[in-house]
Formats: sequence, C-alpha cells, structure tokens
Amino acid sequence: MYQGTRLSAAEAVNSGMTFVHSWCHNIRSPEYAEADIKALRESGLRARFSYGWMQGHKNEETIDLADMERLHRDWAKYSNGGLIGLGMAWRGQGGNNPATAVPAEIYTKEVEAARRLGLPITVHASGSRPVIGQVDRIGKANLLAKDIQVIHANMATKEEIAALKAAGASVSMSPFTELRIGFGLPQTSNFIAAGIPIGLSIDTTVLSGNADMFAIMKATQNVENGISENEFKLTARRVLELATLEGARSMGVDDQTGSLKAGKRADLILVSTRDVNMGVFTDPAHMLVTAAQPSNVDTVMVDGRILKRNGKLTAVDPRAVVADAGTALAGIRKRGNWW
Repeated sequence: MYQGTRLSAAEAVNSGMTFVHSWCHNIRSPEYAEADIKALRESGLRARFSYGWMQGHKNEETIDLADMERLHRDWAKYSNGGLIGLGMAWRGQGGNNPATAVPAEIYTKEVEAARRLGLPITVHASGSRPVIGQVDRIGKANLLAKDIQVIHANMATKEEIAALKAAGASVSMSPFTELRIGFGLPQTSNFIAAGIPIGLSIDTTVLSGNADMFAIMKATQNVENGISENEFKLTARRVLELATLEGARSMGVDDQTGSLKAGKRADLILVSTRDVNMGVFTDPAHMLVTAAQPSNVDTVMVDGRILKRNGKLTAVDPRAVVADAGTALAGIRKRGNWW
C-alpha cells in the first residue's frame, strides 16, 4: 500500500499535479490506511484521503467505521499541517444485481457516520450501462446531497443530472479510463450546462497508462467536440478550468487552491515554453491543452514548497521510489505464486 501510493504520488508531482485524491478501497486493517496516508505526507502533495472498504468486503458488514472515526479524532497528526483532508470512499448501494447489493441499513449507516463526522463522500455511480440508474437510487434513498461527489456518471439520465444539480453534488470524470473499459462517453457539456462542478481525473494509471493530465484535457476537448460535430463546442480555456478551478471546486477546496488569487495557497506549476513541442507559443490555454505534456513541467510548487525544479523531483528520489515499488511488487507476486 505504501509503495504503491508513494510511486503514484511521485508520478503525479512529476506530471504537474498539485492535488490528488486517494480513493482508498483496499483497507484491510488500520495499518493499511496509515501506510497510504504516510506516503501522501511524504510526497508533499495537497490531497484527500478517502477511507474505503477492502476487496472482498462482506456486503452485510460496514466498513471499519471505528477506525475511520479514530483517524478523524486524531487527524491533526496525519494531515501534514492541513495539506491532507479526510473523506469517505463510499461503496454505495452495490450493483443492479440483488446478489451484489449492500443492505439499506448498512449503506445508510456508512453515510450517516461520514456525515456525523463532517466528511465529504465520494461514490462511483451510473458510470456504465450495467449500473444505470444508481444516481436515481441514491436520490430515492434521500442520501444525495452537496457533500457527495459522483465518479464517472457517464450514463446519468437527464433526470439524474437535474437531481445532482438540485442536490449541489459534484462529478469526477476520468475520460481515459472510461473510454478504455467501455463505460461510454463523458457527458461534459451536459454537466456544464447544468452548472454541476466537474473535476478531471486520471482515475488509475493501471488503465490510463500514465498520469498525464494534459492528455486528459486534450481527450476531454476532442471527445466533446467530436460528439457535437463542432470544433468550437468546448474551448481550450474552458477545459483548462475543468482541470484547475473546477476540479478544486468539485473537491471542495476551491477556497484554498485552483486559481492564482490573493489569499489562496501557493499551489502552482511552471511549464516550459522553450521545448520543441512548445516552441511556437501562442494562446497559453490552447498550448497547455493541445500541446503540453508532463515532460514540459519545469517546476511544481505545493503550499509554497518546491516539489520539482528544472524538470527534476526534489522532495523524493525517483530512482529509490521506482526500485522500492518494484521490490514490493516482486514480493507480492512471489507470495501469491503469480510468477
């Protein structure tokens, strides 16, 4: 857990990200949660750690609410001076198959526990055709509210989009992974038209291949313009907003970051305009969305601390991070007889 989060955090910084959401859904003991948080602290990133369940968790049992409450009670010693927030990765109500459904008394207890602690909640819902209608079922259970962020929502109906708007909820889209696994096309324009805060996400590099937010921006614009058959449907500047200020708004941290404004924290990146692919520099938003890539990221700063400078990571040793992650994976494969 520690090595995986440490590796992904290093890639995020290297790619020019200043905020990550660790949607942690393989917490097998309190030590697993603490290992994930430790890696986030060491990375220097601004982050949210969302407490989830473990793979194979019984539907008839809640997640470890007592441990989530323990972390909340002692959060000051885990938050890295306030850089890391605590949330809940909610498994929701389960799929459309009754055999995989989580009992109402269980999923309701989980949501109530998070709200009692004032924790933001994130859930996968209505992402693909097999689970269509999940947002509607959350609404009918009277659980849809401003503190909920829905991941994907590719198959959200007009009624569900209206319900998200009415509740004040937000959406996280990850077009690379959604396209990769056949979830369908993102509803970018529909969410924008409804005034729903949207965040852009890598999701998981196991599916996306890398942590390239510049590529995610490009895909978001190209897919939307392709759907509408209109080259100018979604502008580069609007997409850049989705990756910065709108992303911060969808996570509820736009009062701290997401734009360069007096009173906000010093989270910023510097992108080189001297590289070959950026050599004929025109409109900045257009260049960042259509041309830039992680190799162009010269400097990354989070809360005033330099995490990357002159194209090199400064807070961690990338060679050690990669080597340790490789050793950890080899150990897992050996113990599991996966050679």
